[in-house]
Amino acid sequence: MQVSIACTEQNLRSRSSEDCLSGGGHGNPPGGGGSGPKVRAALVPRPPAPAGALRESTGRGTGMKYRNLGKSGLRVSCLGLGTWVTFGSQISDETAEDVLTVAYEHGVNLFDTAEVYAAGKAERTLGNILKSKGWRRSSYIITTKIFWGGQAETERGLSRKHIIEGLRGSLERLQLGYVDIVFASRSDPNSPMEEIVRAMTYVINQGLALYWGTSRWGAAEIMEAYSMARQFNLIPPVCEQVEHHLFQREKVEMQLPELYHKIGVGSVTWSPLACGLITSKYDGRDPDMCRATIKGYQWLKDKVQSEDDKKQQAKVMDLLPTAQQLGCTVAQLAIAWCLRSEGVSSVLLGVSSAEQLMEHLGALEVLSQLTPQTMMEIDGLLGNKSHSKK
Repeated sequence: MQVSIACTEQNLRSRSSEDCLSGGGHGNPPGGGGSGPKVRAALVPRPPAPAGALRESTGRGTGMKYRNLGKSGLRVSCLGLGTWVTFGSQISDETAEDVLTVAYEHGVNLFDTAEVYAAGKAERTLGNILKSKGWRRSSYIITTKIFWGGQAETERGLSRKHIIEGLRGSLERLQLGYVDIVFASRSDPNSPMEEIVRAMTYVINQGLALYWGTSRWGAAEIMEAYSMARQFNLIPPVCEQVEHHLFQREKVEMQLPELYHKIGVGSVTWSPLACGLITSKYDGRDPDMCRATIKGYQWLKDKVQSEDDKKQQAKVMDLLPTAQQLGCTVAQLAIAWCLRSEGVSSVLLGVSSAEQLMEHLGALEVLSQLTPQTMMEIDGLLGNKSHSKK
C-alpha cells in the first residue's frame, strides 16, 4: 500500500495560510473611530530550523541533552530508560529503583514501558517506584505500548475496545492518571486504520494520554494514519518507536527521515546495543545475568550463536581502536552513533544496574567527538551503510 505525501504538504501549506490574522491595530488606532481602511498585518514567519536539525539544549548540572519529540513541542531527554526484560523480571525491585533514581537525577525524563512487559509487572514496578519517589508528575514523561494485553481474543490488537481498556489497565498498574505517550505496538491488519486513529484521538481527548505514536509500523502505515487523521480532523501520531543500532539501520536512515521532514514524525529508538551484542559480552560465553540466559529468551541465545552474529561480533571488535582513540567504550560509541542519526529524538537504554546506566550515559560526552570523518571511518569498518534504491 502506498500513500502519497503530496496531499499532506498541501494540508500543511493551507493550515499555515489559515493562521494569518488581520491587523486591526493599523486600521483602527485607539480612539480613532475606525474610519480608515483596514490594512492586513504583514506576517513574519518563524525562521525554519536547519534541515534535519533537532533543536537541542543541555540541562543545567546534568549535561543531559533535550530534543523535541519529532516536530511536536514535547521536550524529551535524548537518552531515555526502557523497562523491557529488566523491570519486573531480570532485576529486583530495589535495583530497579536505584536505576530509575540515577536516571532521573542525571536528567533522564523519558521512561518507557508496555502492557506486555513481564505480563504487566514492569508497569507495576515502575508505578510503585514513581509513587514512592514523589517526583512532580510534570517533570517526567511516561510512555507505554498497547497490543498484547492478555490471552482473550479481545485483549490484544488495536481495536477501539482494546486500545481504551488496555490503556486504562496500564494506568491502573502505573498508578497514574495519564501517560504522556501511548504507542500502538505494531500494526494490526484486523483493525481498520480509521478505528485505530479514532480510538487514539478518543483516549487523548479523555485525558488518558497526551500524544500517541507507533511502534514497528511501516512508513506507508504511518502515512495512512496521518492522512486519516487529517481527513477526519483527528490527532495524528507524533513518533515511531523503532529498533536501531550499528547492524540495524535501513529504516531509520532511509524511511523515517522523509516522514520527519514531511509530517513531523520523530523517532524513539531502542536496542542501541543490539540486545548486548555490541558490548562484546557475548564472546562465546553466556554470563549469568545476560539476556540470552533468561527464561523465554532462547531466541536471543540462538541468535547470538548464529553465523551472522559471529560476523557482527567481529565487526564490534574492529571498532575497539576507534573507541580507544575517542577515550570511550564500544557501548558508549554505539549509543552516541545512534544519536547522530537524522530525526532521532531519543534513544532508549536498557540496563540491569546503576553502574551500567552511568557508563551508558557517558555516551553524551562522546557525541561531540563524532565528526563526519569519524562517522565515515565507522561506516567503512561496518560496510553496511544504507543507500537509496533509486
